[in-house]
Amino acid sequence: MAPPFDGKFLLETSENFEEFMKSLGVGIMLRKLGSSSKPTVEFSVGDDGTWVMKTVSTLKTTEVKFKLGEEITETTLDGRECKTVFTLEGNKLTQMQNALKGKSAKYVREFNDSEMITIAECDGVVSKRTYKRQ
Repeated sequence: MAPPFDGKFLLETSENFEEFMKSLGVGIMLRKLGSSSKPTVEFSVGDDGTWVMKTVSTLKTTEVKFKLGEEITETTLDGRECKTVFTLEGNKLTQMQNALKGKSAKYVREFNDSEMITIAECDGVVSKRTYKRQ
């Protein structure tokens, strides 16, 4: 059985995140702020199959609501408009952001009982961020 997806996850370690943001075209000020923040990511899954992913940081709080396999329109933290689809395979939640303008990105979040590991990729640049379950 897959670990629970519901819960809060606090960023613990971050590798190559600034380079990843650079590949997305994020400006230097937002990259510096993004690299220094320690966001909390909250997931909840409703009885109707609607997922909510809430990211809380000192910069901004965002909330994305989605159902697995259904395309949504998403405005990213850096302002890109994307057509986004989330899929689930085992304990891995994959988010494909197809940007209407600018760069597209892929995020794979792997959940276990104690943490969430996020692998983000854009144009071959990969970042790994580990979040501790709260």
